[in-house]
Amino acid sequence: MRIFIDADGCPVVRLTLGTAKKHHIPVTIVCDTAHEFPRYDAEVITVDKGADSADFALVNLMNKGDIAVTQDYGLAAMCLAKKAYAINQNGLVYNSDNIDSLLMSRHIAKKLKRSGKHLKGPAKRTSDNDKEFAAALEKLITETLGKDG
Repeated sequence: MRIFIDADGCPVVRLTLGTAKKHHIPVTIVCDTAHEFPRYDAEVITVDKGADSADFALVNLMNKGDIAVTQDYGLAAMCLAKKAYAINQNGLVYNSDNIDSLLMSRHIAKKLKRSGKHLKGPAKRTSDNDKEFAAALEKLITETLGKDG
């Protein structure tokens, strides 16, 4: 098992690295050239800047049973197709029960935005969000390791 972080705009890199270290799970941070992650406790892969370039690089590196940390529904769907796991920065574990509705809501939001509607952005991140993410990642790792063991 490996953990991959879609690091472009990811607020939980530090939390993910701490949890992974506790379980001795290697981490790969994937970002584009607009971001820098000089980390010594994870492999960092930097790809050329481009639409979804980091997402495609990340999913191509993943194997069955790996975990991706991403807030991108499209990337999460690709991870699920590879029989990998995906979790967002607030602790939502993407699965076959929720991914279709999340993709549909993204599609509708993009259509509204293109038509000139102003959509409200996400709420400001809180320490409770960090706690929920950490607990959900811990649970996902524990359950995943239990399946493989």
